[in-house]
Amino acid sequence: MSLKNKVAIITGGSAGYGLGIAEVMHKKGCKVWIISRDENKLKKSASTLGVNYLVCDISNPADWDNVVKKVMESHKRIDILINNAGSGIAIKNLIEQTDEEIYSSIMVNLVGHIYGIKRISRIMCEQKEGMIINISSVCADHAWPGWSVYSAAKSGIEMLARSLHNEFRNYNVHITTLTPSWGDTDFLTEAKLKNWTEDISKKIMKPKEMGDLIVKICTIKKHLSITK
Repeated sequence: MSLKNKVAIITGGSAGYGLGIAEVMHKKGCKVWIISRDENKLKKSASTLGVNYLVCDISNPADWDNVVKKVMESHKRIDILINNAGSGIAIKNLIEQTDEEIYSSIMVNLVGHIYGIKRISRIMCEQKEGMIINISSVCADHAWPGWSVYSAAKSGIEMLARSLHNEFRNYNVHITTLTPSWGDTDFLTEAKLKNWTEDISKKIMKPKEMGDLIVKICTIKKHLSITK
């Protein structure tokens, strides 16, 4: 489909991949809404790109209700949902994690996306059109010490998309999952991990490169089915 005037919501849109996706989609003619918890960063990013924004903690259902209400009041439809928000929270062995860290990781990396998909997919099914893209991680497919909870959440979001593909297919609503490796984002810092060497940092995916990939998926011919 053409992206001109399509209404897109991007979670975690104030920085990293989300910001790159928002920039590219906006340039393609999308009516972009970026959402995140950090209001100051969100307002600055939205102003720089010239897009809309709403403060939203994706792990809070009421925040999602507000996002859907505001976007629908403005446009009467939602065409694209990019579930990009995520956080390492605590990359350490399970027995070293607090209950709060475990809960937060599952909420941010899995449950929050489910809340959003539940609300927005209903609208997409009614309008008989829509695209949902989840940003996962190679951690969903690998087993590394310290990554257990984060990996479990990312595996969950991938299986969710596979199952929902069958629920949505008769409504012309597509859902798929991207599984990138390391990217040029704030993940390493937020997860308190050591930075990559300069040589490796030059090879990882840049935010606007992720945006280009998202655009390719969103503009794929309608008769083609994409899932992971």
